Amino acid sequence: MKKSVIETLQQQKTDFNDIDDFQALLDVIKDKKIVMLGEASHGTHDYYQWRADISKKLLQDYGFDFVAVEGDWPPCYELNRHVKHYDDAITDIDQVMQQFQRWPSWMWANKEVREWARWLASFNGDLPEDQQKGFYGLDVYSLWESLDAVMDYLKEEDPQAFEVAKDAMRCFEPHRDDDGQRYALSTRLVPEGCSAEVTELLRKVRSRAPSYNSDREHPLSVEQNALVSNNAERYYRIMVSGDESTWNLRDQHMMDTLKRLMAFHGPDAKGIVWAHNTHIGDASYTDMADAGMYNIGELARQEYGRDDLALIGFGCYQGTVLAGAAWDEPVQEMKVPEARPDSWEDYCHRAGTQFYVACSDLLDCPELERRIAHRAIGVVYDPRRERFGNYVPTDITQRYDYFIFFDETRALQALDVSEDRLKVPDTYPYGT
Repeated sequence: MKKSVIETLQQQKTDFNDIDDFQALLDVIKDKKIVMLGEASHGTHDYYQWRADISKKLLQDYGFDFVAVEGDWPPCYELNRHVKHYDDAITDIDQVMQQFQRWPSWMWANKEVREWARWLASFNGDLPEDQQKGFYGLDVYSLWESLDAVMDYLKEEDPQAFEVAKDAMRCFEPHRDDDGQRYALSTRLVPEGCSAEVTELLRKVRSRAPSYNSDREHPLSVEQNALVSNNAERYYRIMVSGDESTWNLRDQHMMDTLKRLMAFHGPDAKGIVWAHNTHIGDASYTDMADAGMYNIGELARQEYGRDDLALIGFGCYQGTVLAGAAWDEPVQEMKVPEARPDSWEDYCHRAGTQFYVACSDLLDCPELERRIAHRAIGVVYDPRRERFGNYVPTDITQRYDYFIFFDETRALQALDVSEDRLKVPDTYPYGT
């Protein structure tokens, strides 16, 4: 006999107060190749804190090699070098956090990430160099920063490739003080934009990177920055054409970056991903698929199979969150109102206060035999419109492998970094 979702949740959920309460989940995911840990917003303390706690166990006790996040490669790579104690790394963690300049800077320039970085640097300090744990960015937006990083590296390491990089930079230079949208609009008159220049730069770097003599991670980084430059240019160009999905290009880039990181760390590599639920929860089980959109969670299931992958969503019923009222607006703490009646979060609220559950244990619930409303808050948020948006119709039983629920959450603690530069936000145009 089928049972209601609330009754089933009450029977199947595991309540938690500390990381030891997650041991049953850790026993299931410890041998996966990839564990993806989500979030229902980019501005919630509880998601960041518990992702970090779960990741610490995976890194410490179960041989995972790195964390890759929904962030730009250049600042995340600076943090990576800091936590691995490279000779040329920035030694002051607060100076490292200043590298996260792009709006919304609070996604990574916050006290929760700073404490995570301090822990990771301390943990790595006791490990051999080739066993230290990494921190990398998966995203595609850092066009200017990645071009700068390529120029800086090639100027010293590869003068021949540096000349190719200068050609690419000269093409972009007229837009240097403008944001990515301005470059995108310019391609309406010159559709090819700077595509040829960044493609040639990527080709040159890829052909010569194996000969570079610097430490083992720098060749990886310069090639990744060339790839970001190539894909970011394409992203901004198709943004105004509408010929294909920028969302799909972005998540394909994130998937390709994850595969590069797995290859770099060797045949037995194990990785952790931190990203929004809209990226790590399999899009084929939402209305995103109806619009032809896919994401890294769906691509990873195709690449690694369900047996080697764990997709873990996070969500809450109510609380507070950091977000902006509009693009490039100052961050502010906002109220997250009670979830919509009969949404996934409402069912969870009626079942308990803080727990996790295996989604496969919910297959026989009549309420979940269809897509139901599931909250997703972006970096731009208006609580007054909560009940008219911010919900993704979702097959909960299939979108995730596990779900972690908090009845009430609180906002992230943002750090005071220098004024954000006016560039396309990390999550434009989707907000997640």
